[in-house]
Amino acid sequence: MGLILAKLWSFFCDLEHKVIIVGLDNAGKTTILYQFLMNEVVHTSPTIGSNVEEIVVKNTHFLMWDIGGQESLRSSWNTYYSNTEFIILVVDSIDRERLSITKEELYRMLAHEDLRKAAVLIFANKQDMKGCMTAAEISKYLTLSSIKDHPWHIQSCCALTGEGLCQGLEWMTSHIGVR
Repeated sequence: MGLILAKLWSFFCDLEHKVIIVGLDNAGKTTILYQFLMNEVVHTSPTIGSNVEEIVVKNTHFLMWDIGGQESLRSSWNTYYSNTEFIILVVDSIDRERLSITKEELYRMLAHEDLRKAAVLIFANKQDMKGCMTAAEISKYLTLSSIKDHPWHIQSCCALTGEGLCQGLEWMTSHIGVR
C-alpha cells in the first residue's frame, strides 16, 4: 500500500505546470524569469522568440516560457498557449502611455480557446521607480474586476530586487488544479 501511495505522490509532485510570461517589451519579463531561477539580476537584451526555464517551488515544477514582447512578436504569442495553466502578465508600472496596449493584449489572450482554463498573475513591475502606478491603479485601468472566468491576482513587484516575486509564486502554487 505504501508503495502505491509513494508512486501516486511522485506522479502528482513531478507534474510540470506550463506558465507563459508575457508583456510588452521592456516590462521586465526576462529579469523576472532569471530572478526566479537564480535569485539574482542578470544582464538581459530584448528577447527574440522565447526563453524557457524550469522553476521548482516547494516540489512544484513550473515550466516557464518567457516570450518576447516586441510588437512584431506579439502576433505569435498564441503558438505558446497550448496546455498553459498560468499566464504571468508583466506590466511596466511607469509606462502609462502603453497601458492601453497591455489591456488589449490581455483581453485578446483571455478570449483565446487554449487559455480558457488558465489563471492569471499580473506583476506590476518597477515599483521602485518614482512616479510608478500602484497595483490598484493598474488593476482599475485594466478593469481586472471584470474578469470572472479566470482566477487572477495582481502583485506589486520589483524584478531587480526580487521584492514581491515570491508572493506571486505562492499565489500560483495555491491555485494549481483550482480550475
